[in-house]
Amino acid sequence: MGEALKSQSSRTMSLLSQLEKINLGSVLGEADNARYVTSKILHLVQSQEKTRKEMTSKGSTGIEVILSTLENTKDPQTMLNILNILIEVISVGGGRKANILVAKGGTQILLQLLLTASKDSPPNEELMVLLHTLLAKIGPKDKKIGMKARINGAHNISLNLVKQNLQNHRLILPCLQVLRVYSTSSVNAVSLGKNGVVELMFKIIGPFSKKNTSLMKVALDTLAALLKSKTNARRAVDRGYVQVLLTIYVDWHRHDSRHRYMLIRKGVLQCIKSVTNIKLGRKAFIDANGMKILYNTSQECLAVRTLDPLVNTSSLIMRKCFPKNRLPLPTIKSAFHFQLPVIPASGPVAQLYNLPPDVDDVVDESDDNDDAETESEIETENDDKDQHFKNDDIETDINKLKPRQELGRPLEELKMYERFFPELSEKLQECDLVSKEPKPFIPDANLSGPIVVPTAGEEYSAETKQSTKGVALKESNPVLTEEYNRRPAFLELPKKDSVKDSSLHQQNDQRNLSPSCQCLNQEIVKGLDRMSLQSSAKNDQYYSTACVITKESKTSLTTLACSNPCERVSPCGSSLFEGSSVHLGKLCCTGVDSEDEDSRSSSSGEQVMLEVSDVSPVHDCDLYIEMVKTTKSIPEYSEVAYPDYFGHIPPPFKEPILERLYGVQRTKISQDIERLIHQNDIIDRVVYDLDNLSCLVPEEADVLKFNSKFESGNLRKVIQIRKNEYDLILNSDINSNHYHQWFYFEVSGMKTGIGYRFNIINCEKSNSQFNYGMQPLMYSVQEALNSRPCWTRVGTDICYYKNHFSRSSIAAGGQKGKSYYTITFTVTFQHKDDVCYFAYHYPYTYSTLKMHLQKLESMHNPQQIYFRQDVLCETLAGNSCPLVTITAMPESNYYEHICQFRNRPYVFLSARVHPGETNASWVMKGTLEYLMSNNPSAQCLRESYIFKIIPMLNPDGVINGNHRCSLSGEDLNRQWQNPNPDLHPTIYHAKGLLQYLAAIKRLPLVYCDYHGHSRKKNVFMYGCSIKETMWHTNVNAAACDLMEDPCYRVLPKILSQTAPAFCMGSCSFVVEKSKESTARVVVWREIGVQRSYTMESTLCGCDQGKYKGLQIGTRELEEMGAKFCVGLLRLKRMSSPLEYSLPSSLLDIENELMESSCKVTSPTTYVLDEDEPRFLEEVDYSAESNDDQDTELADNVGDYEATNQEDGLSDSDSTRILLS
Repeated sequence: MGEALKSQSSRTMSLLSQLEKINLGSVLGEADNARYVTSKILHLVQSQEKTRKEMTSKGSTGIEVILSTLENTKDPQTMLNILNILIEVISVGGGRKANILVAKGGTQILLQLLLTASKDSPPNEELMVLLHTLLAKIGPKDKKIGMKARINGAHNISLNLVKQNLQNHRLILPCLQVLRVYSTSSVNAVSLGKNGVVELMFKIIGPFSKKNTSLMKVALDTLAALLKSKTNARRAVDRGYVQVLLTIYVDWHRHDSRHRYMLIRKGVLQCIKSVTNIKLGRKAFIDANGMKILYNTSQECLAVRTLDPLVNTSSLIMRKCFPKNRLPLPTIKSAFHFQLPVIPASGPVAQLYNLPPDVDDVVDESDDNDDAETESEIETENDDKDQHFKNDDIETDINKLKPRQELGRPLEELKMYERFFPELSEKLQECDLVSKEPKPFIPDANLSGPIVVPTAGEEYSAETKQSTKGVALKESNPVLTEEYNRRPAFLELPKKDSVKDSSLHQQNDQRNLSPSCQCLNQEIVKGLDRMSLQSSAKNDQYYSTACVITKESKTSLTTLACSNPCERVSPCGSSLFEGSSVHLGKLCCTGVDSEDEDSRSSSSGEQVMLEVSDVSPVHDCDLYIEMVKTTKSIPEYSEVAYPDYFGHIPPPFKEPILERLYGVQRTKISQDIERLIHQNDIIDRVVYDLDNLSCLVPEEADVLKFNSKFESGNLRKVIQIRKNEYDLILNSDINSNHYHQWFYFEVSGMKTGIGYRFNIINCEKSNSQFNYGMQPLMYSVQEALNSRPCWTRVGTDICYYKNHFSRSSIAAGGQKGKSYYTITFTVTFQHKDDVCYFAYHYPYTYSTLKMHLQKLESMHNPQQIYFRQDVLCETLAGNSCPLVTITAMPESNYYEHICQFRNRPYVFLSARVHPGETNASWVMKGTLEYLMSNNPSAQCLRESYIFKIIPMLNPDGVINGNHRCSLSGEDLNRQWQNPNPDLHPTIYHAKGLLQYLAAIKRLPLVYCDYHGHSRKKNVFMYGCSIKETMWHTNVNAAACDLMEDPCYRVLPKILSQTAPAFCMGSCSFVVEKSKESTARVVVWREIGVQRSYTMESTLCGCDQGKYKGLQIGTRELEEMGAKFCVGLLRLKRMSSPLEYSLPSSLLDIENELMESSCKVTSPTTYVLDEDEPRFLEEVDYSAESNDDQDTELADNVGDYEATNQEDGLSDSDSTRILLS
């Protein structure tokens, strides 16, 4: 057998050798010999796979010899033999062998042969069939085939063959395949269109027929490719072909009952998809009733899973053709106005102020632009450009990268910050707080009780549990009743600039209620009497009164949905305070559900204890109200949201990342399309509107009521679409016309057992973690009354997709034809007539921060903890920006102890520069509570460092419900290079503190700015490194000799080993040009802090470690804040030469860098100019699947997806450096 194979192999080589000699003209009887030899080779190729492999094996000249013979021979039979040989060779090897043929110049030879053969009259049909068959196979692998065919006129030869042989299906089938390949070049497509190719295709395609289905399929594919040319698409529209295509589609849909011809049906849809890329095509589609036709046919296809490609393509077409709607707003500027003290000379805010008053900024002429995004083809074409832009963002100038310590302000001016560092100058010997002798550290349990430091999951210790509070549920509680009688119906809040005495006067609310309302009040009392916060004697100081709500009304004369006859509350309590009132939102008047009442109480009055292990000792309901009174908002809010008053306890159960159901997005889009098709079914009623204060609250029992007029609230307008479906519009950041993401609003008047759909319709980001398992948050007042005051993840059928509301170029930073995006979710409420709140993430208000800081200050042991709270500055609205100093008091007033106290290194922390990133505040809360705890490690940490903390850099943005900006309308984390003291006071003075420390040679050891990340999972850090930045550019040579201390990697590495939510693999230390004005880069470059970080916490959840597959909660976020502190303590120990030496493995960075091949990219749009890259989980969310790619791209699909995975790490501080 082996001998036979060897013989055949040598036979093939012998025949090829003979053929080569014939080409050289050294053999007599060339034509006959060539015909004989090629026929023998053809026989071997057809019968032996080994021969086919030999022809294209490495080092073989077989293909060159064959092509040379084809080029030189005049004998028709030899040509046919050779074409058959080539077809056999590449038909088995697929794309790789076709590439070999292209590389050897095969395309040019075949096109030249086609030109020559076309001159015969009549042309040799067999030769034409084989030539076109071969060209159709290798064409997709030759990117320049369109240009080559155009140059020698081959494309018109194929077209003419089709025209002249319409009935010869065997000949025109490969011709059409070649025309399709030619049409990938837009120039060719236009040229062919001028020669009548579009009209020709419509002669071939037609109604349902079982004959010639393969020809029909090829003709449709060719037509779809041709119609991608706008010129051809216009020609098709002008000749009425849109209507023809729809008629053909319906005909095939009706007759193909067994779904055998799905590819033909999809081919018709692809033609419609191509022609509707232009405005005229979309109009023709609408006029031909295309929306209804495709809607009805796609609904009929839903039951058959194999028809999903038809449903998805129909969905894409309908979404594209859905008439662009104006966002139903008078202006996209914020509903609230704040006049800036200084108008910036340039930038978005300047443009906003310079807009003529009569300009309509909601829509413009760009909204119907033909160049609007038309699905994936355009995105694919722009891939190379995007990559070029992305790489451009990495800073390559070493001189700019090298930190250059600059004070930036005169030393005399910086002395103004000396008062914020009294720990460096005060004569502590004179303080009574320090004993005269050294003292051991003893946790002072009697003075303040332990502060519960949140640690997630099973890490709670027995001691922690002993110190927690229980919630007692009791039928009658005299203390509670007294508290109820004491609390007035309204809590007054003096308006801005008119703060007067606002002490609480004890009154009996019963006297202030009209008699007809007693029934309502008794219902609430039933619920309230059963809830109290049980506390031990040592914890009494944390809660001076029970955290109980007795507010029934929002405003005087508010109508309540009550099952009892009475429906009105008299305007009671209005004389309690001078000025405007601050009050809680209306309470659900059903009280506690009867089944809960029965199960939680008994006639014997026994208490049912509910252990709540996470009750934070720093939440105080009454103190929160006091804090609200001094908070200044632009809308002058007078209401308090219940969740902020009650507080939040993490739920005792795990909340897994939601698994996305197949087809959910498609279903939602289908329901949106029904709005156009069945317009009479749409209610279209405004039920809430900040722009129209006279908008009436719906009186009907089955219409939800909305509210967002409280601190951090954001909801601008609500439109009822269907009975249980509402469109919600978010408010822009003040002095801005975009940044819609953060939401926080109240809903009431619901019924149980009904799924309510909420659509937030003016989002701007191109994708969201809502597509990857994240759920919004809901807080139920009814549940809070049932002793479960917590935010929980809720919602089903959640998805995020592009909608039909157009964004003006003004709103999109000059980009034309952009659309908004929709977040949609469905909620079924547990309690009738509950009051519920929804939020993008766990709210944390400015008043909450002030309350927490005041509680921490009142609870600490001043003999052991040095805690100081200063006002760094006032914001634009007149709110104070707190600055906190925490360290340990010196052991005694001995000289060496005072020296150790003053020489401790500084750690500088900040958070919440972006108001919508509330998770940053929860992480900061964990840090603050750990630093103030009686944990021995915390004491050790305080003895090691002096902490300077600005827990909220953007109070105004937080208060007014902004997502990203301050009142200046600017992203404060882009102002660190040159902050304006009038427009960016918090940044100006925060930088001033750091400049002062640099001036007195007390640079912080660590600077960290806490952020939230909306598009990636886990917690991770961004840092700064010259070497790593250079490694990701083409300037590697300069970086090789660069010496850099890799200490910046130590803290993230420690956290990856100690904090369950932290992921080292997501960390990046690359410096980008677009981030040069962020806190992280400026503090590193100008101040000279090597360990300068942004710590990003996910808004969604984790995909690694202990919390893999879970959504993140406040417990995990606070734990991260505490673990950060533990990491600092370990950093201290590791960097101390007396105690530990740094493990070499931790700093062995160079090899890891050399092996990494990460790509860094930058922001994609003006609107998305953020501190975050796109997340890894790239999907085509425009449809449920990515099945409408052209077939010639099919071979590359795997590669394309792999590239997406690599490139997904785009934007800001984004290189993935994987550490083992």
